[in-house]
Amino acid sequence: MSEQKEFHFTKTNLVKSKEIIAKYPNGREPSAVLALLDIAQRQIGGWLTKEVMDYVAKTLNMAPIRVYEVASFYTMFNLEPVGKYRIQVCGTTPCWLRGAEEIMKTCKKELGIEKGQTTEDGMFTLTEVECLCACVNSPVVAINDDYYEDLDSKSMSRIIADLKQNKKIKYGSQIGRHSSEPKEN
Repeated sequence: MSEQKEFHFTKTNLVKSKEIIAKYPNGREPSAVLALLDIAQRQIGGWLTKEVMDYVAKTLNMAPIRVYEVASFYTMFNLEPVGKYRIQVCGTTPCWLRGAEEIMKTCKKELGIEKGQTTEDGMFTLTEVECLCACVNSPVVAINDDYYEDLDSKSMSRIIADLKQNKKIKYGSQIGRHSSEPKEN
């Protein structure tokens, strides 16, 4: 196993982190923990190592356990490597009632993996999350930073096929709904 290289923010990310920390009053710097973990996760490719979390803790003068607690609580942070595309299927009641189970089945079939797994080529990681906060447009899936709403098996299959071909895909409603307005009948 290769030895873990000591983590440091890039020059750009160091400047960004200092700007974020400066927004908080003296003594409240730990309030920047979410933002700094996000910057660090993006810097190293989508997940957080212990060394990265320790660096953030030191930067914010926090006990490392407090950073671990935050990183393990929020589903936006990954504590192990993930694929290029992290597909998060919302499993909360509104999405479930409107077909999230079918969306999950479609993802499993198209990707050949189960929840919590990553494809062998490292392209896709499939997870189930609770509440992506777009209930009115359910079922909803988040892929990296974008939301895909008003899904069905067919649209989910198309999205995965397009991602496999590195095509640009339209995020948001997959039925042409604008924002959260009522569906056309």
